[in-house]
Amino acid sequence: MIKTSGNTSALLRRWFLAGLAAASLAPFLAPQPGVAADKEIKVGIMSGEDEDVWRAVQEEGAKRGLKIETVVFNDYTQPNEALERGEIDANAFQHQPYLDNQIAQHGYKIVAVGYTGVWPIGLYSKKAKSVADIADGATIGVPNDPSNEGRALRVLEHEGLIKLKDGAGILATIADIAENRKSIEIKELDAGIVGRSIDDLDAAVVNTDWALKAGLTPAERIAQEPIADNPYRNFIAVRQGSETEGWVKDLVASYQNETVKAVFDRVYKGTGLAAY
Repeated sequence: MIKTSGNTSALLRRWFLAGLAAASLAPFLAPQPGVAADKEIKVGIMSGEDEDVWRAVQEEGAKRGLKIETVVFNDYTQPNEALERGEIDANAFQHQPYLDNQIAQHGYKIVAVGYTGVWPIGLYSKKAKSVADIADGATIGVPNDPSNEGRALRVLEHEGLIKLKDGAGILATIADIAENRKSIEIKELDAGIVGRSIDDLDAAVVNTDWALKAGLTPAERIAQEPIADNPYRNFIAVRQGSETEGWVKDLVASYQNETVKAVFDRVYKGTGLAAY
């Protein structure tokens, strides 16, 4: 048995009580889960090449305190619906004419916060070497969604193949064609199918990202929409009211930098251009 003096016993009791106090405070003093952790956000993107680009964005985001989870979609109608419902925090796949049409149809409260890239839409053909080679009565495919159909018709008008009615806006349809001197048959197809149908058509107006997926080459592109003042720049979008939050600025900066641009250029091989 170890004997202790009164002073020693009192000292031990003080140490014991101090230890109990420290233990009771430990949960409050120790680092808590989530404190100083990365801000976690979900971003909706389209499947394909953009997945490679967003892997680079994720790495840049981590440097800015963002943990970015990408949610991959295969249907253009889904990312805005998911954003509106709060299933994701942002999306990056669309241009303003498309969003305007979606807002008109569904009343979405969604706003653009930072540009990403632009993919100039082009007229492709495996049968004609130039626009002048397109014969009377030729069949030309165009995307059938509202914003891209109007965009495609503008390309055909710019090349002198058709003329649209005065006042036809960016959502023009085949009903807005005022002149069609070559009696061209315009076939409306899903944006993801029109490029793959090129062998069954005389020509097709194809979104550049879909042209890449369909294996179409710049050599088969016989016309392209003008780049100057192009309204079809894609962007990152968020729910209205979120645009001033700090993570939004960090997300945009995570995309708009030279590191991501280098990956973008490598992935899209010049078919897409950085738009910021």
